[in-house]
Amino acid sequence: MHIKIVITGSNGLLGQNLIALFLKEKKKYKIFGFSRGGNRSGRIDFEYFDIDITNKKILKEELLRIQPDFIVNTAAMTNVDACENDKEKCYDLNVSAVQYLTAICLEVKAHLIHLSTDFIFDGKKGNYTEDDAPNPLSYYGETKLLSEQLIQKSTIDFTILRTILVYGLVHEMSRSNIVLWVKESLENQKEITIVDDQYRAPTYVEDLAMACKLSIDKKATGIYNISSSQLLSVYEIAQEIANTFQLNKNLIKSISTSALNQAAPRPPKTGFNLAKTNRILGFYPKTFKEDLQRFKLKLM
Repeated sequence: MHIKIVITGSNGLLGQNLIALFLKEKKKYKIFGFSRGGNRSGRIDFEYFDIDITNKKILKEELLRIQPDFIVNTAAMTNVDACENDKEKCYDLNVSAVQYLTAICLEVKAHLIHLSTDFIFDGKKGNYTEDDAPNPLSYYGETKLLSEQLIQKSTIDFTILRTILVYGLVHEMSRSNIVLWVKESLENQKEITIVDDQYRAPTYVEDLAMACKLSIDKKATGIYNISSSQLLSVYEIAQEIANTFQLNKNLIKSISTSALNQAAPRPPKTGFNLAKTNRILGFYPKTFKEDLQRFKLKLM
């Protein structure tokens, strides 16, 4: 008997990585991808559905038909300023869709793996544990916290994986990420300005996919932090990208958050304590520098 896994947002960066990871073990897993529009993964060895997961009726029909063992919810509106400017759309995808998924998981007895974010915190403290009190600064952060609370109040089996600044590369991408943007800008001799007073621990998408798989294989429940193991300013992150890909660091100019005038406020300092992830998932993330080397090899 296959373990049936539905991946929402299967066209996205994490979604495509999950498909590739699970399909390495086709005898063990049967994969179903849910996303908007055509299948962008470049693969046809799984079942793909063009579906809007904010449509409760269609979502329920398909999930009742599939009867999944696990649902990995990678679908979300993650552009922080766009969420601030279109709260209704943000709420529909980040909260209402999660409400539907939770209700259906209860009905079909499926385990929900849900992706969350460091933006549920205000960034005053940094090095957050899974038990620290959230205090989101942005509407995006608010909706992600609401979705976590919805899941926690339910009686379903769930795993919440909180993550930070995910990067990587897949077949056909709808949006860029910090590493690709910095790399491509510098390759094109473009000067870029980067904040030097926000601190993050970026996450390599292959690590995040592996954490999802470990959560399934170990049937781990509860909340886990997934990121690289080292806190850097976003400016230092950009410098590290330039170093790794041997690009011109002089094109990187620093700027303060206050000078940016972004629509949504950002937490100044996040970063995660990974002790629980080490202990229960048996997963030991590396530094950003080490992860970048892995990513570089993949691009070669």
